[in-house]
Amino acid sequence: MSCLMVERCGEILFENPDQNVKCVCMLGDVRLKGQTGVPAERRGSYPFIDFRLLNNTTHSGEIGTKKKVKRLLSFQRYFHASRLLRGIIPQAPLHLLDEDYLGQARHMLSKVGMWDFDIFLFDRLTNGNSLVTLLCHLFNTHGLIHHFKLDMVTLHRFLVMVQEDYHSQNPYHNAVHAADVTQAMHCYLKEPKLASFLTPLDIMLGLLAAAAHDVDHPGVNQPFLIKTNHHLANLYQNMSVLENHHWRSTIGMLRESRLLAHLPKEMTQDIEQQLGSLILATDINRQNEFLTRLKTHLHNKDLRLEDVHDRHFMLQIALKCADICNPCRIWEMSKQWSERVCEEFYRQGDLEQKFELEISPLCNQQKDSIPSIQIGFMTYIVEPLFREWARFTGNSALSENMLRHLSHNKAQWKSLLPKQQRSSSGGGGGGGEDQAGHGPENEEQTGTIGDAP
Repeated sequence: MSCLMVERCGEILFENPDQNVKCVCMLGDVRLKGQTGVPAERRGSYPFIDFRLLNNTTHSGEIGTKKKVKRLLSFQRYFHASRLLRGIIPQAPLHLLDEDYLGQARHMLSKVGMWDFDIFLFDRLTNGNSLVTLLCHLFNTHGLIHHFKLDMVTLHRFLVMVQEDYHSQNPYHNAVHAADVTQAMHCYLKEPKLASFLTPLDIMLGLLAAAAHDVDHPGVNQPFLIKTNHHLANLYQNMSVLENHHWRSTIGMLRESRLLAHLPKEMTQDIEQQLGSLILATDINRQNEFLTRLKTHLHNKDLRLEDVHDRHFMLQIALKCADICNPCRIWEMSKQWSERVCEEFYRQGDLEQKFELEISPLCNQQKDSIPSIQIGFMTYIVEPLFREWARFTGNSALSENMLRHLSHNKAQWKSLLPKQQRSSSGGGGGGGEDQAGHGPENEEQTGTIGDAP
């Protein structure tokens, strides 16, 4: 088997696409280069960051130059991946549930298109397998399995790969968040103004992008990766670092699972590229770009959803909405998501403080309260996007419902602010520019830190 070895330990670029799935490397940065020429990172390639390695560099002022933040694929993840690559399904069934739990989960799936769907309850009823269960159901509901002649076992294997590559120890960026975004995307795909134009390919792309948009997220944001000189920041030249990683990891899993191997080469190339375009659109640093473009289309009334490019743009907008829709959920769920994302921010801040790094915006638990973070996020990120989404949908019942929840939740957070802050709470959390411009990769929560409600 001939392959090109490059300088970084463990990285392999295969000349022959048929060899892509024949090698599993336990250590190092592994990427696969397949037929489409798009680099695809192997699943599990983003390890847990060993912050102990920062200890000897922060004091010298040479963060990450002598000892970079290394990646180590754990034996458990390697062993699981290698079994899947050999086509071996784990002996233990995925769902170790009794009939009562399975019955309740099935009942919930019958209401999966309702906006008050409780993803936390569903995750408990599926024994932590909400993403796999939800996607299998939605692929069947939308007729995608039949239309694309997908093998159910292979689909299940691929979805297990995706779910396994989310880090369960992340308070926010985990598989439950991915399932929540996927359920929201399903709701948006049913909007009358959009649904009648969608093709099966559009629907499959929307659901896959939602499920995998944060896969292998490390629980820290892009600025953290940059200032620790992480190899991914170098690889993607500090541009949409995590989004690029999520996309390339997804391609790697698609190729490993061979889910789409029976489709024409041109179609798989198109699917991979469109998945990248959708996932990269979730970069919060591009928020103004997409919002301005949407406003212009709506002002000019020139959206033609019969056109594949306009349809793809609205899928990007739908995914962006799904990714930051938590403030538009009912208060009980919205509050839980807010607490989770802020906990993830604070963990990063604690690490930065421990290793004498500059604490990132919104990550200082002593200064950045949950109410102020949420109010700023809603004011500068969520409200502008969802107002335009409502214009697009013609103020549909769902859009009006989401805006009502958003207004109520914002009022709830304002009531929880310290009294001295309430009079100026409209800017919450330190101002719009700060909220929307700093840290792409806890990505959506504020535009400064990233993937959050």
